[in-house]
Amino acid sequence: MAAAYLLGLFFIFGLAQGGVFNPEPAVIEDLPDFQSSRIVAGWPAVEGQIPYQGSLRMVNNAGGVSSCGCSLIHNKWVLTAAHCLANRITFVVRFGLTNLTRPEVIVESPNKYIHPEYDEIRAGVQTADLALVGLEQEISYSNNVQPSRLMSSDQKNFNFAGVRMIVSGFGRTDDLWNGGAASEILLWTLQRGVSNEECLSWYPGSQVIKDETICAGYYDNPSQSSCQGDSGGPLTIEDADGKRTQVGIVSFGSNAGCNSPWPSGYVRPGHYHDWFTEVTGIDFDWISNENKPDSEEDSSSAESDESSEEAQKVHVVNY
Repeated sequence: MAAAYLLGLFFIFGLAQGGVFNPEPAVIEDLPDFQSSRIVAGWPAVEGQIPYQGSLRMVNNAGGVSSCGCSLIHNKWVLTAAHCLANRITFVVRFGLTNLTRPEVIVESPNKYIHPEYDEIRAGVQTADLALVGLEQEISYSNNVQPSRLMSSDQKNFNFAGVRMIVSGFGRTDDLWNGGAASEILLWTLQRGVSNEECLSWYPGSQVIKDETICAGYYDNPSQSSCQGDSGGPLTIEDADGKRTQVGIVSFGSNAGCNSPWPSGYVRPGHYHDWFTEVTGIDFDWISNENKPDSEEDSSSAESDESSEEAQKVHVVNY
């Protein structure tokens, strides 16, 4: 377990060219940045399949450019991870795309709103890893551009263990240190919800995994995962009413690698509706069906024992 803790967590997002990966084991409060990336063990999305998915480009004071995922929640508001916007000064979002070179919409904005519980100066992995980009012009909706429905406040503490999920993004299909190349194509892959208790067994001693966190691991292939560059993108479920609901914002993963069985961490937007309304003046909350999404908790429990055992077998290695 101690070895598992030392493996720690890393950001799943991008850094401008010239970033250097620290090969030493990292704890969750002291982690390096990474270059842009994409979903591991995923499939190409078709037009209109994930109409809320966006690509976010960030520019810092030195002119360095990095990338993240994001989701459209209103025609003037974009949701992403706080660490994507931290210490950046301007942002370009693209929507209505399955290929980065052919978006329906490209909008630039300097308007960032980082959650007040996130320390932008310190950056690093934190629980309240969410932020908004405010657009100065409205994005028109179309078949390929639609807002994401956020987890409702009454779903915020639901145990999604065993629930089938989808995570999507533009990035690497392999770990940065395995030579995975970035892609122009939007990819998606399946995930299985992991309880916070099981997640903490993979990351014992974590101070980041709290009620506001949702964890997810591979569904039926151990390589299925979000990866560097997917941060800020959406984790969704098919809800009880048959519609897609965004239950997570891609935030962190293990430095054991994107191809490892370690679960990744996401921010639960259901905990932050008051802040969304305070910033935007819009109430994104809604009344969800009492029938929660079907889970596969029995199989998940069996996998929990197996995964905990696997965690004890992993040793610290240099990448």
